[in-house]
Amino acid sequence: MTQEKVKAILDALAAAYPDAECALHHQNVFELLVAVVLSAQTTDKSVNEVTPALFAAYPDAAALAAADPHDVEEKIRRIGMYRMKAKNIVGLARKLQTEYGGVVPQDFTALTSLPGVGRKTANVVLSVGFGEQHIAVDTHVFRVSNRIGLVREKDVLATEEALMRTIPQDRWSHAHHLLIFHGRNCCTAKKPACKNCCLQGLCEQQL
Repeated sequence: MTQEKVKAILDALAAAYPDAECALHHQNVFELLVAVVLSAQTTDKSVNEVTPALFAAYPDAAALAAADPHDVEEKIRRIGMYRMKAKNIVGLARKLQTEYGGVVPQDFTALTSLPGVGRKTANVVLSVGFGEQHIAVDTHVFRVSNRIGLVREKDVLATEEALMRTIPQDRWSHAHHLLIFHGRNCCTAKKPACKNCCLQGLCEQQL
């Protein structure tokens, strides 16, 4: 795909979704990290429903590190895989306390060493929390980017690397949010709304 077409796609998405940004509610990088870990295979809306009480009880890494995982489970019971997620967020808080002074590290390798933190979560934290340019590939980004023809890859890591080659670096983070919004609102998994799509004439599936 030519750079002109890539730009046209990103511009069309930006016009369609002017408010595209991280949908997880958070007040700081620590809350963002926890929220992203909780969001795995769960909607952001569901996470936003449980995090106010969670963060009120455990406002920082020190408080969460001292928590009983069973008490944390009760606060996040409404989201999927809550037992494993409770174990992970308590574990990451404890590691933040023992190895990073309770501060979320601005480093990809350090982030991915934390319980429950993979490439996607680390990329989101570095992008949204620290303002770096990153592309985090979730199910929406993977589906939409391959469906419309930005890339043609068969797995998440290859898609991330291909998108980094295809999209100008200064647009990586915004492109991530745009693709998510398009995946949620139009280019859905089961029934994409192609007739109402802002990418008509640009999407490979429609040509």
